[in-house]
Amino acid sequence: MRCFLFYLLVSIAISSSAGTYVQFRTIYGDMDVELYDQDKPLTVQNFLRYVKTGAYRDTFFHRCEPGFVAQGGGFYTTNRTAQDFHNASAVTNYGTIPNEFGVGRTFSNTYGTIAMAKIGGDTNSASSQWYFNTANNAFLDANNTNNLFVVFGKVLRGTNVLNGFNGRSYGNGLVNIGGVFNQLPVTYVGFFYPYFSELIYVDISLLNVQVKLSNSVPEISWNSVNGKTNQVQFTTNFPPVWQTLVNTNGTGETIKVLDNSPKTTPRFYRVVID
Repeated sequence: MRCFLFYLLVSIAISSSAGTYVQFRTIYGDMDVELYDQDKPLTVQNFLRYVKTGAYRDTFFHRCEPGFVAQGGGFYTTNRTAQDFHNASAVTNYGTIPNEFGVGRTFSNTYGTIAMAKIGGDTNSASSQWYFNTANNAFLDANNTNNLFVVFGKVLRGTNVLNGFNGRSYGNGLVNIGGVFNQLPVTYVGFFYPYFSELIYVDISLLNVQVKLSNSVPEISWNSVNGKTNQVQFTTNFPPVWQTLVNTNGTGETIKVLDNSPKTTPRFYRVVID
């Protein structure tokens, strides 16, 4: 079971400025990312649309430039065990979005941030593709049509995964098979053509967990993961001994549950996704 954990004491109300938390899961580890909902609302909403509709399902990192970026959100496969890489498909395109670089607070393309990819020379061309900065790339902030790349989140845990991309080179976890896959990260050492099972997939799920008091009763709410069992758990002590409060099927929408049970000590909550 893989899970995203977010702990909250029931007596603490989470500020409305708290961002959505997203987990990027890879074979090399997980990255927990906070999205900047308040500052880059259209960019975050666009990204979450792809997540909630399943458009990012079975996507993989299709570009890795060590010491620069690791990019995904552009291509997927319907069969991760297939051998014919030529069947890679483009992610559903929901259209382009306005550039929000100057909206809200300005965030630089520093190490560990996530930003939207776009077409060179077209400021307002971001759609489905995103990238992680694996180095400090402040030049991408420059005020011209080739830059102004919009940062909309930051890795809170799992930067070791990003460091792994920086250690690659051609023949050592990186191959060139032409076109947009001329910097394709793979799981092997060598120059041979990859099978789909040798790509670096990234599974994305999101949870914006909040706890507040509703008529003195703790109300736990979160953005549920569609098609998965979403389990709300609690503990009263640390090290934690987690107990199940409720199991529910995710819908992709916000779900709220109340903890009406008698409480003699404060509780911490988390949501676990199968």
